[in-house]
Amino acid sequence: MSLKIVVLAKQVPDTRNVGPDAMTPEGTVNRSALPAIFNPEDLNALEQALRLKDQFPGTTVNVITMGPGRAAEVIREAMFRGADGGYLLTDRAFAGADTLATSYALATAIQHACPDVDLIIGGRQAIDGDTAQVGPQVAEKLGLNQITYTEEILSLQDGKITVKRHIDGGVETVESSLPCVLTVNGSAAPCRPRNVKRVMKFKRCLAPMELPQGTDYADLPYASEYEKKPYLKIGQLTCADINADLQQCGLAGSPTKVKNVENIVFKAKESKVLTGSDEDINALVQELLASHTIG
Repeated sequence: MSLKIVVLAKQVPDTRNVGPDAMTPEGTVNRSALPAIFNPEDLNALEQALRLKDQFPGTTVNVITMGPGRAAEVIREAMFRGADGGYLLTDRAFAGADTLATSYALATAIQHACPDVDLIIGGRQAIDGDTAQVGPQVAEKLGLNQITYTEEILSLQDGKITVKRHIDGGVETVESSLPCVLTVNGSAAPCRPRNVKRVMKFKRCLAPMELPQGTDYADLPYASEYEKKPYLKIGQLTCADINADLQQCGLAGSPTKVKNVENIVFKAKESKVLTGSDEDINALVQELLASHTIG
């Protein structure tokens, strides 16, 4: 048995380095001002996909990511670790998307590029939003079963998958028919490291968006390599390519607006001695609220 697996991955701003330029005047994240990294829980999701690829010969793992040209780095990174390829979903019309618009774009891209997919796997949530909404929304838009909070895939046979999920109340074992959508916890197995041979094989992979303006693959050094090795060309999809409704994409399709992002730095101050009186407790709560420590 072989499987067709899609991994949903995202290049996210490193939230450990949020500064005063983190937001644009329109209230969206200024991604160009922040270091970009592979969303951590999407790496856990990738590992689950690669384990299935190891287990079932002939299985293919493709990564779909939405973002600007530099987001293709996520696809390359996944290929270094074992993925077969991927698609960069990029268009000015996708800019400023909230979870509703993002899930619409991803679901539409999957229907266009991978209509016979067996399994869609993504991280539980992205560190730049922490909503955990995109995976379940993709499943809903595609009309697929979903299992959230996945910790480990226990078995896959006879068109059914059995998954251990870790929730607040403990651990559950859940079974679903294929195709389905899984979202994976950060506590699942960490992703395997890069493979040196694969780094050498895929290091020159590029999406069209990454090419210098006005150039083609034929204008690049080692142009003959791109002719002989089609896998060096990362797939790229726009709104027009997937026949997406512009009113459901980007800011136009996003009912959620980010008002502000703050970087809260905790600093040690002098100690205080409080009594158990209502007055002291109320004053402490008001101080914590004012400093954004709580609330």
